[in-house]
Amino acid sequence: MGTISTRVPDDLEAELEEYLETERLDRSTAVRKLLAEGLEEWRREQALARLEEGEVTFTRAAEIAGMSTWELASLAERRDVTWVSSDHLKSDLDEL
Repeated sequence: MGTISTRVPDDLEAELEEYLETERLDRSTAVRKLLAEGLEEWRREQALARLEEGEVTFTRAAEIAGMSTWELASLAERRDVTWVSSDHLKSDLDEL
């Protein structure tokens, strides 16, 4: 396991302390949890952006996001991301 050390603004540290108390977590566990959640959200945003730009197929976007295709379809619908095109359909069918 690696170690990450960083300085944060006082207001962010105060919010972290509130989070620690509310969730009843130690600092290391809380920071790992928040970092994992943030990276998960980042992967989903990257997958949706790349999908919408036509850089990846729907299936590949689901893999990038770490989601099933059904979960990604639901997320794309909620975020109003357009991803259906003849190129996408052909690529997804070719992958299957």
